[in-house]
Amino acid sequence: MLAPVAVGIDGSPESLAAAEWAAREAVLRGRPLRLLHVRNWHPRPGEAEITDAAGRHRARRLLRQAEERVRAACPDVRVYDEQVEGPASAALVKASADAEPLVLGSRGLGRITGLLVGSVAREVVARATGPVVLVRADDTAGETQEAAPSGRRDVVLGVDVTEPCDEVIEFAFEAARARHARLSVLHAWRAPDPLTLGPGEIGLVSDPERAEEWLQFLTAVTQVWGDKYADVEVHRTVVDGKPSDALLKAASGAELLVVGHRLTDRLSIARTGPVTHAVIQQAVCPVAVVPHY
Repeated sequence: MLAPVAVGIDGSPESLAAAEWAAREAVLRGRPLRLLHVRNWHPRPGEAEITDAAGRHRARRLLRQAEERVRAACPDVRVYDEQVEGPASAALVKASADAEPLVLGSRGLGRITGLLVGSVAREVVARATGPVVLVRADDTAGETQEAAPSGRRDVVLGVDVTEPCDEVIEFAFEAARARHARLSVLHAWRAPDPLTLGPGEIGLVSDPERAEEWLQFLTAVTQVWGDKYADVEVHRTVVDGKPSDALLKAASGAELLVVGHRLTDRLSIARTGPVTHAVIQQAVCPVAVVPHY
């Protein structure tokens, strides 16, 4: 059986939006959809049976509501549901290992204040061993992006050419191909500060020449994937600026933003890097975070 697209269901508008997005993703990928509800119940002594029964009843109701939502949006999706015990973050991290991908809802606070990502979602993104997509309930991103020649919104991929990761790049190419969308690949660079140049370093290269050099690096890093996914239109861009700002601007009306997250062997540490943290907090489109070592 193919690994499912999994989605966490808690009854919130955000999780229902995530379920609908996940259903469409499952259809695009030809995979089943797993609706997952984590029961975080803490019964008092002597009330375990009653509390457990109530929790199971509530879970069934929430899962049924989500299934009705996804079947209305995607009647042909193959869907099944499951209840598991909490805590929520641990259960969802475990689910991410077998999901392609795991989808979670994020609470949207508008364009100015950005996204408020809950503590569970933050920890799952930081610890998950499989891709996690965060979806907000009020995705109006498409209003602000100039359409690609295909008429579809772009999939945007952030690449650090000094440390490229195959898992992240492949995920983005697959997402673009499944959607018949253009893949917009972006690398942000910063011009060196003349005050910080070391002995023997050359500081006389013009910004256009430096940008062209970075573009050549970006092309070299992604060319093998462009050849493999010859049916995907690729648009490569390099920007002089802060990576998070450049990605947020590029993805302001994207279909999906794809970034990487480097995992650590230190299990006590559950945090994302500054770029990933910024985009999951502020991006108005769905954000896919792909873990790698």
